[in-house]
Amino acid sequence: MPVIETLLATLPQGIVRAVRVGVFWTAVVAEVDGQRRCGLASTMVGPDDHHHSGAADVAAAGRLLEQTAGELAALATASSLLEVSIGMAAINALLPRRPTDWLEVNAEQVILERGAGRRVAVVGHFPFLPRCREVADTLWVLEKRPQGEDLPADAADEIIPQADVVAISGTTLMNRTFDDLIALCRPDALVLVLGPSTPLSPILFDYGVGFLSGAVVEDIESVLQAVEQGANFRQVHRHGVRLVTMQRPN
Repeated sequence: MPVIETLLATLPQGIVRAVRVGVFWTAVVAEVDGQRRCGLASTMVGPDDHHHSGAADVAAAGRLLEQTAGELAALATASSLLEVSIGMAAINALLPRRPTDWLEVNAEQVILERGAGRRVAVVGHFPFLPRCREVADTLWVLEKRPQGEDLPADAADEIIPQADVVAISGTTLMNRTFDDLIALCRPDALVLVLGPSTPLSPILFDYGVGFLSGAVVEDIESVLQAVEQGANFRQVHRHGVRLVTMQRPN
């Protein structure tokens, strides 16, 4: 079963309290058992979005608070990427918090440590990649919009099976490429899913993932304000987001 469908089947019930769709980030606040939780996801748009054709990218815009949190999370399977962004943020808001499983390290630290002297493939262009290139034996970067030394995303079939360490952006869960990418990883490869869109759920360990590096919102109101005012992730991070990593038990 695709990982998104598995995640949706295990989510608790919740009440939607807030939805913010910013230029770079989308945030959803859900109340579960009396506790407010906020989830983040990249704001994604397709090549045909934002056209003035009258077509709605978010069919229920203006009425999202009338939906249950589960209905909002189900948008992660929608055809509109903007709805998918809302759905993924809702999933991340509903996921049970597991603070005892969180390590106070970020994705860069994991890749630098585990990728030193090894062949590393990274799906997505991240700002820390120059530092990874300094320690890896080989570093391949696969990107839909290649820049510099990046390789095009369609080189994944050739590159990923060669990699000892594979770091996959959490946005691949949103653009429906995750399941194909994880299938390309060797059984002995160390696989990391990273980025604020990443669901911090041990369910992904069942799919062969070894590390999950994501974001936990600690100051909900501050983060909502930053998101709706167009903050990038570095700015959102300063407004009450904690970077954590979960490791699959040996």
